[in-house]
Amino acid sequence: MIRGLSHMTFIVQNLDRMQAILTTVLGARKVYDSGEETFSLSRERFFLIGEEPGDADAPAPIWVAIMEGESLPSRTYNHVAFKIAEADYATLLGRIRALGLEVREGRSRVAGEGWSIYFHDHDNHLFELHTGTLGERLQRYASGRSDDS
Repeated sequence: MIRGLSHMTFIVQNLDRMQAILTTVLGARKVYDSGEETFSLSRERFFLIGEEPGDADAPAPIWVAIMEGESLPSRTYNHVAFKIAEADYATLLGRIRALGLEVREGRSRVAGEGWSIYFHDHDNHLFELHTGTLGERLQRYASGRSDDS
């Protein structure tokens, strides 16, 4: 049976450049660097995103792997979204822009489903930083459209 998400792996041309995105924008901590060794397909680094659990109810950090390889050939809306606090929105948007990353215009939103920052890395991966939750979105969608949307 599935017990949760194990990890996410992103193939990137430049490990250092992706590490800067992970650490600067997502607050990741590097926990492994293969250096010149290749235990897998290519050189790789592992990161943890999120706080170490302080109690049994805290979510586990997210394991993100990056591996050296070719960029995605094109950009799509396929993406990974990370939960952020609304209070951190402006700070994180500033960090993304300071790295020179392309911020993608977000899709239209209805009030109550949260706010998002979408940005592409240098290898055509799309990331989203989102303030809402699934429960909030389902509740908002269940209430139907309103004139303020």
